[in-house]
Amino acid sequence: MEEKLHLTIDEVHQLAKEALLANGFSDQHAQAIAENVTSGERDGCASHGLYRVLVCVNSLRSGKVSADALPIITTPAPAIVKADAQGGYSLLAHRLALPVLIEQTRKTGIGALAINHCLHFSALWMDIEPLTEAGMVAFAFTPSHAWVAPAGGNRPVFGTNPIAFGWPRKDRSPFIFDLATSMVARGEIELYRRAGKPIPEGWGIDAEGKSTTDAQAVLDGAMLTFGGHKGSALSAMVELIAGPLIGDMTSADSIEFDKGTGSSPRGGELIIAIDPDRFLGDDREQHFSRAEKMFTAIESQGARLPSQRRYQARMRALEEGLDISKKLYDEIKALSYSG
Repeated sequence: MEEKLHLTIDEVHQLAKEALLANGFSDQHAQAIAENVTSGERDGCASHGLYRVLVCVNSLRSGKVSADALPIITTPAPAIVKADAQGGYSLLAHRLALPVLIEQTRKTGIGALAINHCLHFSALWMDIEPLTEAGMVAFAFTPSHAWVAPAGGNRPVFGTNPIAFGWPRKDRSPFIFDLATSMVARGEIELYRRAGKPIPEGWGIDAEGKSTTDAQAVLDGAMLTFGGHKGSALSAMVELIAGPLIGDMTSADSIEFDKGTGSSPRGGELIIAIDPDRFLGDDREQHFSRAEKMFTAIESQGARLPSQRRYQARMRALEEGLDISKKLYDEIKALSYSG
């Protein structure tokens, strides 16, 4: 059984931040990244947790990401916000642009944020949860590296290309889903590989196009979309609206930029926010009650709403702390002395 260490949430954050600072990330970037990966661990999303610190440091050492770039925020049109990350990770650009997006959306009813020229690894629920906390409905999309074959194909074209949606709920945690258009997130396969475990059938194919449960063979071959042609179509949509539409890279462009370094994907992210008050005015509560009836109808038959397990994990972590792989802890701790 894998050895674990018990840490508080603050200790997890400090572990990540110290490693990032030791390897050259500025305080602003280190803080944004550390908060993000700590949130992943806190909510039981290990594929977007501390493990990502290793990838961030590798990306920096490979010369693929800026350690101290200052994002440039502009508003080229009333409902549009652009955040040029200047080659840094998306997280600081997102943090600086978010208040502007909220302000613009309150004025216009719908607002869009394009984060450009960034490296991206964040789970998209982290990017839209602050918008639901502000009472807004939100969507987010981003390509990644070309790791995923289209339905009927056997060579990578798409990224994992996640889609996220958030709906605010009064006095309750928001309704949020964040799903890859691939069968599973790339990080999940990486975790199986690190643990030396076979992956489930149907997650991917090897370099010859044959189905396999060998995690490394899929990493060297191609992942598959969920739902066959349906997931493939959605993945193509993400490529278009979060790539060419916002003037940024496709997943194929990103993997070419990577040059085999194993760095985080480079490209852009599109976030769309909608202010229900602008649509509904004084009738908001009346119409939002319909949404609550739907949620009740789902839960009353024993079904689970998306993110419920994540919120439960969050509550446990806040009360009890976190159990972290000692192997991963040692790898990250070593980064603080080798930067």
